[in-house]
Amino acid sequence: MHRNAQFCGRGSNLIKIPGMSDTHPAPLYSTLSHAEVRSVIIGLMLAIVLGALDQTIVSVSLPMMAADLQGVDLLAWVVSGYLIAVAVATPIYGKLGDLYGRRVMLSTAITIFLVTSIASALAPSMPFLVGARILQGLGGGGLISVAQAIIADVVSPRDRGRYQGYISGAFAVASVSGPLAGGLLTTYLSWRWVFWINLPLGLVALFISRRALTRLPVPKVKRPIDYPGAILMIIGLATLLIGITRVGQGASWVDAGNLRLFGATLVAMAAFYWQEQRAEEPIVPLGMFNNRTVAISCTILFIAFIQVVSLSVLIPLRLQMLTTVGADGSALQLVPLSLGIPVGAFIGGKLMTRSGHYKKIQLVGALIVPIGVLALAFVDPHGILPGIFCMGAIGLGIGIQLPTSTVAVQNTVEYRYVGIATAVAAFCRSLGAAIGIAVLMALLLAALQADAPASAASFSGGEIIKAMMGDATVHVNAMVKMQLAGTVENAFRQIFSISAAIAFVSFLLGMFIKDEYLGDAPPRTDEPAMVVD
Repeated sequence: MHRNAQFCGRGSNLIKIPGMSDTHPAPLYSTLSHAEVRSVIIGLMLAIVLGALDQTIVSVSLPMMAADLQGVDLLAWVVSGYLIAVAVATPIYGKLGDLYGRRVMLSTAITIFLVTSIASALAPSMPFLVGARILQGLGGGGLISVAQAIIADVVSPRDRGRYQGYISGAFAVASVSGPLAGGLLTTYLSWRWVFWINLPLGLVALFISRRALTRLPVPKVKRPIDYPGAILMIIGLATLLIGITRVGQGASWVDAGNLRLFGATLVAMAAFYWQEQRAEEPIVPLGMFNNRTVAISCTILFIAFIQVVSLSVLIPLRLQMLTTVGADGSALQLVPLSLGIPVGAFIGGKLMTRSGHYKKIQLVGALIVPIGVLALAFVDPHGILPGIFCMGAIGLGIGIQLPTSTVAVQNTVEYRYVGIATAVAAFCRSLGAAIGIAVLMALLLAALQADAPASAASFSGGEIIKAMMGDATVHVNAMVKMQLAGTVENAFRQIFSISAAIAFVSFLLGMFIKDEYLGDAPPRTDEPAMVVD
């Protein structure tokens, strides 16, 4: 027998996972007051901000970290290590939340995050900092996935869009505004303050969430945990993301190290697939992706966060290479993007609440993003107003997709599977963030090197970036720099065009999604079950 489940809409048959108990506490939203729901949402938004902020807040602080800790060769792993850990942790937290209750898992994630933030702030060396950041990502992944799953516990499906809009907006604003916050803290205090700032936010989030979630249901049935599946998934995804990240740092796709990493990925993921077919309680029920709504919505979230994280890195990089604005100035120009995302999330959530549907709203957002990114590719980087308009539109389109896709996933599964379904959606977002920036940076480096003028033919893509940003280790005269400017502009035009094509895939996929009604009643749990032999 297959041990995966096919998660279908509320009115259709459901193929269940053999061995999984149907006993699961009912959702609370029929008994919570508006004030109680608001208290829960505030705590969840703080948790989301904590997890998302640390994905990008260190980016502007990296040069100072390298100077203080003498570890330039490990610098990229301060960001990549965190993103990889977040990606592999999210589905595990979702499953554990379904098994042991989301209140205890959220508290655990916040505690891990705070302890590792202290370790990061006190780091005496670069290897120590990288290790602390990886452990911090294990906490950050729980913050994001468990917080979003709790929405399904305290809010009815019809109202879920509005609150998911708040949550998605908080996540996106934290992700995009991280570089600006990191730059200000580093400039006026110290790079260590990008970690110290987590303590007051985390303690408030821990206090509010512990207090607000006392009535959250806790499963009474203790079930086995798929430890082999979790370990195989961690190995498979970590080796994949490490290999892609190395490419983004200039390594060849087919160098010996990457071939070993990708080989390990294939072996681990094949073993993971086999394990999930036989596990009594699979860590990721792969049959979930047999449901069209889940598969498409998770892909849309994956693509959306390719845009969120890659644009938050590529736009400032383009401005610093082609204009006279510094790190702070380029980070400030991301404000339209960071403001557009919560506005779009709020609009998308409100429209879902009003209409009770999500497909058309989702499609509008999916169409706006590729148009905005393609326009950005051909906008003069010196033109402030056109750039602001494009980034605002992109943020609006991304924001609209976030709550609609998350609610679509939650609405199409039974309540007892909401935790793992939400975690899988969050995992796809984190995977998009980690893979997207690695791949697009790799393509940017390749484009810079391929189109370099004869006067800089020996330069690598990384050296061209350093030369255009005035790095003293790569000296070029004014004439060569002028020639390189054309190369840089063409390279970014190519990368943004590729990014727009990727974004357009969301619109094409969204045409095939099923537009189910978002009701006010709890999800049905008495639907007929079938087991696939």
